[in-house]
Amino acid sequence: MLELAILGFLYDAPLHGYELRKRITALTGHVRPVAESTLYPAIKRLEKAGLLARTTQPGAVAAPRHVLTLTDEGRRELRHRLAEPGPQDITDENHWFTVLAFLRHLDDPTAQAAVLRRRLTFLEQPASFFYDGDRPVRAEELPDPFRRGLLTIARATSQAELTWLRETLASLGG
Repeated sequence: MLELAILGFLYDAPLHGYELRKRITALTGHVRPVAESTLYPAIKRLEKAGLLARTTQPGAVAAPRHVLTLTDEGRRELRHRLAEPGPQDITDENHWFTVLAFLRHLDDPTAQAAVLRRRLTFLEQPASFFYDGDRPVRAEELPDPFRRGLLTIARATSQAELTWLRETLASLGG
């Protein structure tokens, strides 16, 4: 998820590490804050793989700034990761939001629709956070108001996403 976010934001524009970290934090927010100890090793891995280039520019006040730019190979890698997201990228909400944030960089509407259809298929499966054996438990069956609230909120969120997915797929011709 972190590497996808790095590639996605750098696809938009070259950035220095601090600005990149702010943008990734805004996307992942309180759920998965990005520490420097996580971000900079990921940047180094992507740079070593030839997906990023680093240039040094004079600083506005003091030290020089290292600006990161996506290479042509990095652009291809981002489009590949968007076209073929892994199972966790489809099923985990935070991973999915990262894919969704950059899906516009996948130029082909048919490929975009294929990714959206995978998410739609996942959301259409009966699921719950709580089970009675193998059977998903519905909110109305729970006496616990907090678990009932969790399922009620999750259902509303899923319904909103299902509506959006179906409308977007129709607009993409998929």
